[in-house]
Amino acid sequence: MKLRYLPLLALALPACTSNPPKTTADQAAATPADARFDRFKNQFILDLWRQNPDYASSQGFHKYDSLLVIPDAAQRQREAAFVAKNLAALGRFAPDSLSPSNQIDLRLLTNELRSQRWYADTLKGWQWNPANYNLGASVGDLLNGRHYQLDRRLRNISDKLAGAPAYYQAARANIQQPTREHTELGVQQNEGGLAVLGAALADSVRKSGLSDAEKQLLTQRIAGARTAIEGYVGFLRKGLPAGASYRSFRIGKALFDRKFALDIQSRYSADEVFRLARQHQADLLRDMGRRAARLFPKYCAGQPMPKDTLQLIRQVIDQLTLKHAPRAGFVDAVKRQIPTLIKFVNDHDLLTQDPSKPLVVRETPLYMRGSGAGASVSAPGPYDTKANTYYNVEPLPTAWTTQQAESYLREYNDYTLQILNIHEAIPGHYTQLVYANRSPSLVKSIFGNGAMIEGWAVYAERMMLESGYGDNSDEIWLLWDKWNMRSTLNAVVDNLVQTQNASEADVVKLLTTQGFQEEAEARNKWHRATLSQVQLSSYFTGYTEIMALRDEVKQREGSKFSLKNFNEQFLSYGSAPVKYIRALMLGR
Repeated sequence: MKLRYLPLLALALPACTSNPPKTTADQAAATPADARFDRFKNQFILDLWRQNPDYASSQGFHKYDSLLVIPDAAQRQREAAFVAKNLAALGRFAPDSLSPSNQIDLRLLTNELRSQRWYADTLKGWQWNPANYNLGASVGDLLNGRHYQLDRRLRNISDKLAGAPAYYQAARANIQQPTREHTELGVQQNEGGLAVLGAALADSVRKSGLSDAEKQLLTQRIAGARTAIEGYVGFLRKGLPAGASYRSFRIGKALFDRKFALDIQSRYSADEVFRLARQHQADLLRDMGRRAARLFPKYCAGQPMPKDTLQLIRQVIDQLTLKHAPRAGFVDAVKRQIPTLIKFVNDHDLLTQDPSKPLVVRETPLYMRGSGAGASVSAPGPYDTKANTYYNVEPLPTAWTTQQAESYLREYNDYTLQILNIHEAIPGHYTQLVYANRSPSLVKSIFGNGAMIEGWAVYAERMMLESGYGDNSDEIWLLWDKWNMRSTLNAVVDNLVQTQNASEADVVKLLTTQGFQEEAEARNKWHRATLSQVQLSSYFTGYTEIMALRDEVKQREGSKFSLKNFNEQFLSYGSAPVKYIRALMLGR
């Protein structure tokens, strides 16, 4: 799941309300300083939405849906001024004068603004990542939303599309020495964006109550936007001028360490996480060896047990993964498992669920495909908690050979598919984001921390199995170990690729031999590691911090410890970094 927001690639599909949820400003402030800070937060967020209308829409705030931000130099100057002004304002608040919750909000806002400047001034992805520019994603979200009646949504789309030529002209001007990998992604996703401006949109225009003049204008603007997108795709396909070269997708250790600190906001450094991941890798391997030895006589009867642990584990896993969904039924297999997960959480009283919050399993829209994430969640923002949450599942590409499809399906076998659904849906991402939208702090909900969100989803997998899901069988635990090894090796691969020049061959060998992954999955992970930096580290980092916090709370509470209470208290703080949730839960 991609979590740090990119205003032009917002994935949530929220409904609309003009009123935000209650913030601490709606409650009795602890001090006059808190009251002043609450007023600042509310105004800051309203100002932010005008700066970033697509980001606002992703959070369910639709006042500015008709606006299209042109990503040119003038806009970057406006953003720099916005950051400077608000950083100065934040500097006038003394942390010690604020409540613990507001102290965390102060840190979150400061980190967010510093991140914006670092992304723009130092990392400069706007220069080398052509996939940053994708108008089809924004239009698709508006078209598929239910926040306004169709006519109003179409008028907003019309106004937005009027700026398409200027938008893509600015995008072209921004691109300087891109990476080959992000260029290819930009082509794929913008071609997917063209599909958004195709038959479905034209049909919506015909069925709408717009006047004939409005329909004609919108149709012209759709044609103009398609021309602009096609021109951008052609520009990217043409490649670099003679004598020019693509830059490396690797950002190097210094940038990686800083990005890790800003994005992850962990109590651990990037180097510490790398060392912890290597240690956990060894722990998992030992557990897998013990479980595989117990399962070997059942699944490999009559065969000599291998003395090599890696070979033993692989031989057992190869038998377990033969059981999987059919190629054409992969998305349906996901849908069928959701009710089982809901019932298990309820029966075991792991946390309180809200059946009024819709979860819709769907095929991943074309304009979202190609990043290497086979499954993701698009959740409504905190401004409307009644909108659908979409569980996006990417169907197997029709171009894949039978061998490629079989490799993928074995990776997502019947056991692993259940774990994936726990992670993405219940009680993973979907459940956590429902809770996040209830947070009394709008800041903690909006500026969601990727490591907390991904960490919770990984923690949810283990928590479910510890509670008896899968009947505590060696089979499901062995394949959870393999799945958890994947999260662990994500952090290892992330660091190796971005800071230590690991090659594709190095990564595939590591993931297939020590991670027991299918080759298709390993090569897909390499592809993903070339397109992102730090995000792959978020799973293991957040999971490690949550497990450590649960151990601390257990030790403090002793026999009074309640798993349900821990889960619900942890989720009540929105999507704040785990280190800040830890401070609140432990009263530090």
